[in-house]
Amino acid sequence: MSVDVVALFAARGGARYEEAVTQLEHALQCAALARRERADDEVVLAALLHDIGHLVRRTPDAPEGHHGHEGASLLHPWVPARVAWLVEHHVVAKRYLCTVNPSYTGRLSPASVRSLAAQGAVLDLEQRLALETQPWFGDAVRIRRWDDDAKVIDAVTPPLVAYRELIERWLGPQSWRSGRGIG
Repeated sequence: MSVDVVALFAARGGARYEEAVTQLEHALQCAALARRERADDEVVLAALLHDIGHLVRRTPDAPEGHHGHEGASLLHPWVPARVAWLVEHHVVAKRYLCTVNPSYTGRLSPASVRSLAAQGAVLDLEQRLALETQPWFGDAVRIRRWDDDAKVIDAVTPPLVAYRELIERWLGPQSWRSGRGIG
């Protein structure tokens, strides 16, 4: 049985995580930004589900374990390897951007600044170079930038059901329920 991400969003997507928007609003905004930039289906799905680990994680983020790891582990059995990799690496993409462009840190929300410290802050040269050689890392950076921009109060986005075909292609049938932004 696959993971029911729709049920997760229905149960926990209304929660806020120190941001002005809910988890579901944030996910929908991020996916809408990916679609606006004509990202392929795998990148759109990763953008939509990049923070799914927040909906199942019980402990705070740390360098050795964070919501990106949790989300990737949850999704890995069902989604393409690239999607799981992007979900996991959107966290280190923030650290990377802060490393290569220190002024980037200034545009982070207060919650992102706090999580940056918990997730390990800037990268050393070896870590940075290892990431730059990864074939999908450019997409992880794109998702990270959409993540930063996907925190707009009352933004108008398509509801979760607009991604039904995309979600069910890899995750199978979902629990589509009526609810704000879902159905």
